[in-house]
Amino acid sequence: MRVDAFDYHLPEELIALRPASPRDAARLLVVDPAATPAFADRAMLDLPGLLQPGDALVCNDTKVIPAELRGSRMRDGASAQISVTLLERLGPDRWLALARPAKRLKAGDRIHFGGEGNVCLLGGLAATVEGRGEEGEVTLRFDLSGPALDEAIAALGAMPLPPYIASRRTADEKDRSDYQTIFAREEGAVAAPTAGLHFTERLLRALEARGVSRHCVTLHVGAGTFLPVRGADTEEHVMHAERGTITPETAEALNAVKAKGGKIVAVGTTALRLLESAVGPDGRLAAFSGETSLFITPGYRFRFVDRLLTNFHLPRSTLFMLVCAFSGLELMQRVYAHAVEARYRFYSYGDACLLSPAEENSR
Repeated sequence: MRVDAFDYHLPEELIALRPASPRDAARLLVVDPAATPAFADRAMLDLPGLLQPGDALVCNDTKVIPAELRGSRMRDGASAQISVTLLERLGPDRWLALARPAKRLKAGDRIHFGGEGNVCLLGGLAATVEGRGEEGEVTLRFDLSGPALDEAIAALGAMPLPPYIASRRTADEKDRSDYQTIFAREEGAVAAPTAGLHFTERLLRALEARGVSRHCVTLHVGAGTFLPVRGADTEEHVMHAERGTITPETAEALNAVKAKGGKIVAVGTTALRLLESAVGPDGRLAAFSGETSLFITPGYRFRFVDRLLTNFHLPRSTLFMLVCAFSGLELMQRVYAHAVEARYRFYSYGDACLLSPAEENSR
């Protein structure tokens, strides 16, 4: 499909720079292609009443690490300011990272982060550039390893806010809690599974009282989630890979929910992509451990997820393509036009949608 079919105009002032307070005060746009009207304005606190006893929420329990590091490169007595976003751990002391500006780096360069010295106790951290790729990625070997390196990154790093927020303000201490979901347990993400940001203990208690069960899977969200779709056609795009896990116990519990007629409600596109990556031809969910690069566009037939809770996504993004595949392109274009007119808050810190599938995706 042509990428421009997934375009829309968003006034910049609708990009949320901070989350709703409290988190469950966010607005919720409920979308059901089979209903009349097909969408309605509600609130996150209405969610328990919009689900049925026996339904299951599937949440992503990945935890965002403070993956933004700023430092200086020293070469031949001259320094240059460098910022890196850690992308993927390659070993106890090695990380794949995105550097800016990468053109200032070459193999063998030393980067000092956070001050002088090589260890966190001395206020800094140092790494050697082992290699550089064509898209700004670099391989870094740090002077620290294992837990000591983790502690240094936690002390010196900043939360890796999405570009549309980072370009308008710097990350601060508040983001260390704001950009982390209530489900966060497993460290490894460099971007938050943002649909989970709307949940509070109050809302979870109400869902439990409604008879809605809660299950966790893990998909470590990478910075590739913000990469634009290059080219004019979706077939030209190569989806970034992300590492995920579904335990055998969780798979069996969710299969039991389906067998009893309950709905599987994915909290976020990350949970949905992982579930759809692990479902077999017979519609049963299997345990999963590995990488997924599943790219969902209109025409995809969903085999396991029945409803999707998600935020409002960027124009021409893989995530907007996914929601259009789920509920229908024409309807989602109307939904987003309504959200703009009704002044919903967009993107990571913004409001949410609860989507039901288009007829061709209903089972």
